[in-house]
Amino acid sequence: MGININELFGSVNIQSIKGNRDVEVNEIHFDSRKVKHGDLFVACRGTMSDGHDFINTAVERGATVIVCEELPDSSTSETTFIVVEDSSATLSQIAHNFYNKPTENIQLVGVTGTNGKTTIATLLYDLFKKLGYKVGLLSTVCNYVDEKEIKATHTTPDALQLNALLAEMVEAGCEYCFMEVSSHAIDQKRVGALNYKGGIFTNITHDHLDYHKTFDAYLKVKKAFFDQLGKKSFAITNADDKNGKLMLQNMKGHKFTYSTRSFADYRCQILEKHFTGMLLEMDGTEIWTNFIGDFNAHNLLAVYGTARLLNQDKDEVLRGISELKSVDGRFESIISTDGIMAIVDYAHTPDALKNVLETIEALRTGNEQVITVVGAGGDRDKTKRPLMAKISAELSDKVILTSDNPRSEDPDQIIKDMKEGVTANNTRKVLAITDRKEAIRTACMLAQKDDIILVAGKGHEDYQEIKGIKYHFDDKEIIKEIFKL
Repeated sequence: MGININELFGSVNIQSIKGNRDVEVNEIHFDSRKVKHGDLFVACRGTMSDGHDFINTAVERGATVIVCEELPDSSTSETTFIVVEDSSATLSQIAHNFYNKPTENIQLVGVTGTNGKTTIATLLYDLFKKLGYKVGLLSTVCNYVDEKEIKATHTTPDALQLNALLAEMVEAGCEYCFMEVSSHAIDQKRVGALNYKGGIFTNITHDHLDYHKTFDAYLKVKKAFFDQLGKKSFAITNADDKNGKLMLQNMKGHKFTYSTRSFADYRCQILEKHFTGMLLEMDGTEIWTNFIGDFNAHNLLAVYGTARLLNQDKDEVLRGISELKSVDGRFESIISTDGIMAIVDYAHTPDALKNVLETIEALRTGNEQVITVVGAGGDRDKTKRPLMAKISAELSDKVILTSDNPRSEDPDQIIKDMKEGVTANNTRKVLAITDRKEAIRTACMLAQKDDIILVAGKGHEDYQEIKGIKYHFDDKEIIKEIFKL
């Protein structure tokens, strides 16, 4: 059963229409290869290709409506052409309309920032499940419609997938959805039409400059998410990040902050640190948590503040937080039978790597070594490669530079780029082993009782992408195999 375009475009600013203004469409697509007879095709301008180049293909495949920013040189009388200013923004809006505006029937909270998005979104999902609600999750690791697991392919799905998942959550009776919001999704207008109950800002550091080109452009994209929040929405930002308050400047709704160091609406202090967890004083109450590291104190505080802003009972929230477990591939520890600790973490930016290594440093008790295995992704921001090697060498006793997801690049060249960040006095600490499994094996052979191995960069990922092919590879599996666990 189709939907009339008048209903579909009710809230869209249309510049002109050529053709029948009273037509129904079956499905919406922005990939011309998926178009069937009676469908609508949106010609979006992307970074790799321009949908306007595929309008004729979509028409040949039976599209009855084409949405575009400029009319093609030739157009058929059987096809309706709708000209708009921004096709990507229009796709987001009509996708929301097509799926009956799902975010009007679920409380959606978006989490954005460089680090911590997955952890905060997942912990909010876990917490609200503990509080007795049906909940949805949209994250890098996995999407959930209440208990139903749906594999994630991107940090934030495209506008059609996103609204379809939200509609499924509404249908399943979910009252809340917690969603990671990537800078790419904001910039590409995938999330622009959604109605948010709230937004969370974690931090902003060096990342994705392969896409955004400059740090200032990256910053503006993150800020754009908060600028679009409505008057009834809330925003809660990390006051310990120098750009936290910047995010709130043009925000129209209710503004809140969280901090472990300064005055804020929601505060937390670390009372004790151990490899098994932390004792925190959160909003005036002491609680034991199963998490390690200052960055996780920030993550838990963001979870707490958000839950309170969603009108949850303080004692119930604190009890729930004390029961939460770490997210897959985030500071996940594996201990060998002879007392070597391996930590697997997703840290793939300089700041995240620094946070993890400083956390390990703060927990060291004696003469144990820290051995770091780290790489950098191919076809991504090259400027962070030397920084990651520099940080690893400064904060570790030994470093093994290795392959991450080289994608289309030569892994040896990536390692060479990383080595440029290692200072002369630290070169003796650094080895280069391209084969990631051999790098992990070497780290385990070098380690002795009580030593700590950090395997950074891939975390929850169970693959390695080389020359366009994803091969099965799981850091945790490799470590357990070497430890004979």
